[in-house]
Amino acid sequence: SARRTMNVRTAWIWIGRAILAVVVIGGWQWFTEEGWVDKFFFGQPTEIWNSLVTLFTQGTAFGTIWVNLWITVQEAFMGFLLGTLVGVVLGLLLGSNKYLSAVVGPYIRIVNSIPRIVLGSIFIVAFGLGTFPKVLLAAVLVFFVVFFNAFQGVREVDQNLVGNVRVLGASPLQVAMHVTIPSAMTWIIASLHTAFGFAIIGALVAEV
Repeated sequence: SARRTMNVRTAWIWIGRAILAVVVIGGWQWFTEEGWVDKFFFGQPTEIWNSLVTLFTQGTAFGTIWVNLWITVQEAFMGFLLGTLVGVVLGLLLGSNKYLSAVVGPYIRIVNSIPRIVLGSIFIVAFGLGTFPKVLLAAVLVFFVVFFNAFQGVREVDQNLVGNVRVLGASPLQVAMHVTIPSAMTWIIASLHTAFGFAIIGALVAEV
């Protein structure tokens, strides 16, 4: 039957994935043991496993692994909230106002072109080694993802619908609340999945 065929296909997919993982990890281990690949630069699967076991059982000099993970999650979450809030507000504002978009847009593109690693170093030098620079870097990474989606979402709003609502006497605030923002929400929500991943990356990079 079709269901059985699908189950067999799924099983073969998982078998293929397992074989691929064994080949890659086994080859990695073999190459480092034979000296074909320098394990100082590329590591070694067995040594990585031993380090993980030690990390989870003994912790670090700064506390248990769970305490450190919780701190990183907090930093990523705060950066995610801050970056999302600023990105949505500016995206909606600049997307709705062509004058502001023309004035501020070039500066946002300039900042967006700066490598994120450089920003992380600048934040740490400027604000120290506390929580704030880590949250700030995570927020910056999130901001650009959310901002450009919110901006594009506003630009994709049906202008005929906006015109009809204005003809009916809606104020600019009512147009934004009942037409622009709901229409742009699909773009904004679509960006949040990627944005949270960037928040975690930002927190980790700043910690390193």
